[in-house]
Amino acid sequence: MTTSQPGWELYRSFLAVFRQRSLSGAARALQLTQPTIGRHIDALEEALGMKLFTRSQTGLVATAGASALVPHAEAMAAAADALARAASGEDTEEQGAVRITASEMIGAEVLPTGLAAFRAKHPKIAVELVLSNRNQDLLRREADIAVRMVKPTQAALISRKLGVIHLGLHAHPRYLKDHGTPVTLAQLASHPLIGFDKVPSISRLPKTNIPLSREVFSFRCDVDYAQYAALRAGYGIGFCQNALGRRDRLVPILPADVSFELGMWLVMHRDLKTNLRVRLMFDHLAEYLRAYASIGA
Repeated sequence: MTTSQPGWELYRSFLAVFRQRSLSGAARALQLTQPTIGRHIDALEEALGMKLFTRSQTGLVATAGASALVPHAEAMAAAADALARAASGEDTEEQGAVRITASEMIGAEVLPTGLAAFRAKHPKIAVELVLSNRNQDLLRREADIAVRMVKPTQAALISRKLGVIHLGLHAHPRYLKDHGTPVTLAQLASHPLIGFDKVPSISRLPKTNIPLSREVFSFRCDVDYAQYAALRAGYGIGFCQNALGRRDRLVPILPADVSFELGMWLVMHRDLKTNLRVRLMFDHLAEYLRAYASIGA
């Protein structure tokens, strides 16, 4: 292994090949040529003294050593993105980019209206939105602002509780017109339920007297907004946030028997509190999401 440290561009290409499983896919993702990506991988292998990928029928497969490098390369990528956002505008100017992370449902169904209102007031601030049910690491600057359903405990983070999200069973009026409305938990068993496939996302909710195993659901999907699309299409009965159900004119099902609550927090890194564009977004989202949380109470 050489004593010189490989540059970020080599690790960036490595991460792209790992994610795309091919040199050509990595080249398209990074808008570089395939030979350039190949040279980067060769240079990184030489610098580290290890083989990074092997070929298979399904594409390039990372070696065990390469897989161990991935979390560190992802941290470098997050840092590079944070640097780019910091360089996109001065801390005291209303311009640049703000990166927000939120769950699939909050990000896809709730935030767009609030972000459109923010854009009208601050047109020079770009928005980057990450939809993930995994908590992005604000300490590593994977995002500037996060909407979380779990209270953060790190001292370096500033959090503001926005309220409580209420959830329950809902159905589309068209479905209920065709199949009737269950009025007891026992009757619920005769209706098609919408829920998870392999990832029990509902497990984060308090326990209920309804069995929530995979086999209970007639429609199974691990993408929350796909479940919600099936609910709005009239497939059957499923869980959703009360505020969304009210917005889309869905009918609550057995609300006295089945209801859940999740706290909602807005979070950012303490070092960003003097950054004007981040602070403007934080305050705007706090007001918008606080109003949203109050709808479903």
